[in-house]
Amino acid sequence: MLWMWLLCFVFVCNSERIYEGLVVYHDELKLPDLPYDYNALEPYIDEATVKVHHLGHHKTYGDNTNKALKEWREADPTSPLARSSIVRILQEITEVPETWQVAIRNNGGGFVNHVIYWATMCPNGGGSPSGELMMQINRAFGSYVAFQEHFTSAASKLFGSGYVWLCENVKGGLVIMSTKNQDSPLSDGLYPLLVVDIWEHAYYLKHQNKRAGYIQSWWNTVCWDEVPKLQRFWHQSRNSL
Repeated sequence: MLWMWLLCFVFVCNSERIYEGLVVYHDELKLPDLPYDYNALEPYIDEATVKVHHLGHHKTYGDNTNKALKEWREADPTSPLARSSIVRILQEITEVPETWQVAIRNNGGGFVNHVIYWATMCPNGGGSPSGELMMQINRAFGSYVAFQEHFTSAASKLFGSGYVWLCENVKGGLVIMSTKNQDSPLSDGLYPLLVVDIWEHAYYLKHQNKRAGYIQSWWNTVCWDEVPKLQRFWHQSRNSL
């Protein structure tokens, strides 16, 4: 139907823009608009949660990152790394001066992690991947079912707050990894393709302490058409990072 095609077209255009700015230097990080309405992930992720998650938590990570970056750049106006993209800074996080390293790891990581989280969900999501991505998953994990079981298990068992990711390594292989707090896979030399946010603020309004219910619901929002686009974006961006 025409309206569904238009919805997908708008989503794809917006979601590409939501992460493209991560590899470009900015004086200040700007909170990106979501590539869908706040109620678009219903009934799986509720409007109230998406709104407070985006306008509250995500925005705060950006604001705190900007504060740390401003202080660092003023203190060391000749630092090339301080004037790099947030992705490059996270990739080189151990080179950030100790005065600002923790603030940028936590808040810069939180800012980027949320961009990937929003970008890889969409209305009418779920299902399974296809094409080359499905073949890569089968090679790495044996089958899509095995991948989904492994990913779900990692998300269920993660203690405390953090994320579970599907990432690509520099050799093109796919791996599942967990990160604590707001740590980024970029700091471990990996490129994030898909993520589930395991912080309680991602699901508590709807699911309370029932993390398993949230994870099951989240699978219905995964935008498998977007994951290969993000993968190609990383491939194209590597030479500039």
